[in-house]
Amino acid sequence: MTHKNELRLFGTDGIRGVAGEAPLDRETLSLIGQAVAAILRKKTDAPPRIIIGRDTRESGPAIEQSIAAGACALGARVESAGVITTPGVAYLAQAASFDAGVVVSASHNPYQDNGIKIFTPSGKKLDDELEREIEMLVNHGSLASSVNEVEIEPNLEYIDKYIDFLSSSFDLRLDGFRLALDCANGAASRIAPEVFSRLGAHVSVLSAEPNGRNINQDCGSLHTEPLRAYVRQNSFDAGVAFDGDADRALLVDEKGTLVDGDHELLILAEYLKSRGLLKGNMVVTTVMANLGLELALAERAIEMTRTPVGDRYVLEEMLIRDASLGGEQSGHIIMPDISLAGDGIVTAIEMLKAIKTSGRSLGELASSLTKYPQILINVPVKRKPPLESSPRLQHEILELQRSMGRHGRLVVRYSGTENLARVMIEGKSQSEIEAQARRLAEVIKDELS
Repeated sequence: MTHKNELRLFGTDGIRGVAGEAPLDRETLSLIGQAVAAILRKKTDAPPRIIIGRDTRESGPAIEQSIAAGACALGARVESAGVITTPGVAYLAQAASFDAGVVVSASHNPYQDNGIKIFTPSGKKLDDELEREIEMLVNHGSLASSVNEVEIEPNLEYIDKYIDFLSSSFDLRLDGFRLALDCANGAASRIAPEVFSRLGAHVSVLSAEPNGRNINQDCGSLHTEPLRAYVRQNSFDAGVAFDGDADRALLVDEKGTLVDGDHELLILAEYLKSRGLLKGNMVVTTVMANLGLELALAERAIEMTRTPVGDRYVLEEMLIRDASLGGEQSGHIIMPDISLAGDGIVTAIEMLKAIKTSGRSLGELASSLTKYPQILINVPVKRKPPLESSPRLQHEILELQRSMGRHGRLVVRYSGTENLARVMIEGKSQSEIEAQARRLAEVIKDELS
């Protein structure tokens, strides 16, 4: 059986789309399940074992069942962990000896969207080669001629196993610590409150009542205002905001001030270095990390390496350079010695360890980072030639970089999904970088629109 239309399934973070529409329609989902099982069958003599988990979107159960039906049609044994975080599935794939872990989630997107992420037994997302092989099988493979529906009941023992890991594997006690959690009405809604309560914290919980449609809605790491106000008004020591699948976490200090991924990287780098655990004295992050982070790390004799935007690029660079800390401004922090998947709950645990060890408040630790003013302008373009193919544009970029020196930073790149060129400038003066960005945007319009 082959699919009628040629589909490009995988983007930078798995498969993503609108639930019910290709590639998240029933037929394609079944084919994806079959393709995963077919690839796994080549690697093992026994029937391949697959663990599936999902976030709280109303479309999740149907998508899970369609994938499972396809995989079972090709002889796989599929088990469900039910509603569980993305890093929870990555953990189970490794800890419970599955051949693959499949997550049904669209992370921080609204409930109408959904997606699929696939993990190897190492807890790492599939590499490009395996993604292309799955696409080839879905589009052109000879797969099962018929697929029967399956009913897979969630085994809640898997969630308990993950909670046990999180609450017993880290040297942390939070007795007397007042902690507020915003679970984004997502996958962390049951898990995070249980973990931090077991660690001894006095926990209050926001947005942990999922109804299938309220995931990420005016809450969580994309909308931190309710948590910031709650922490400030109720005298909490800190707050944590997760996204829908809890692979990222942003913190809020005792005054209700947001602590983002740049702050987290600096605080964790100092903490790990003080314990001799920062491999290579290095932090890996993306081109979007603030210049202030780069300068603050340099003051501490810590090297910062930048990658393109996307956690997969951060992880690739970390594995190449054997780094122990990396992540993004969004709060997606990766610590490979613990997990190859970014885990928002682990990020929060490690941040709280840094707070407790230092004897300082989160606000005091975060004040070590002075962020440079930043501006981002999106410029509509009709075409996307290499930027260096325009002598005028290249001259303007080089002159601007030269004038800023080490106290400013410029990133010009195309959007991967829209006809836009993005101009991002950081510098000491907000008015100056705004003028610089507008001038460069005009050049881009003249040359590419």
